[in-house]
Amino acid sequence: MSNLSRNAFVRVVLVTLSLLAAAPTSADIEEARDLMEAGRFVEARDALWPAARSGNADAEELIGVMYALGLGVEQDYVRAFEWYLRSAMKGHPGAQSGVGWYYETGLGLPAPDLVRAYLWYRLSTIGGDPDAAISVEEVAKKMTPEEIEYAHDLINDYKIWLYPFR
Repeated sequence: MSNLSRNAFVRVVLVTLSLLAAAPTSADIEEARDLMEAGRFVEARDALWPAARSGNADAEELIGVMYALGLGVEQDYVRAFEWYLRSAMKGHPGAQSGVGWYYETGLGLPAPDLVRAYLWYRLSTIGGDPDAAISVEEVAKKMTPEEIEYAHDLINDYKIWLYPFR
């Protein structure tokens, strides 16, 4: 190996190691959850922020919770919805239920959308959230058969992408 290729290899290894060291871990997320449980919301947000900005679905969902409830941040339904949506699009069942709830209530949105509420609650059940099944039933009571049929068309579009093996 020439000195040039050895130096390039060493640089690649060092960059890779530095990226791995900076990557958020599940321990970081658990630490942030512990801070939230202790009522230390500003610290929890600071701990979650790097992971959420890096695309970690758990961190994104928790940031959504914080905006939804005004924990350590000013309550903001629009921002809460956006953080839930980021996480939901990565297959996070809790965030999918959150998105469903926002569509059901219309908070932070121009208006309620029961088709999309049903869609996201149903995706959440596919993802393993047992409570979402109750939400599916409740929303379905407010919908027409045509709306439910359309929601199932959308579910099929999302399901193949979010849950290809279910």
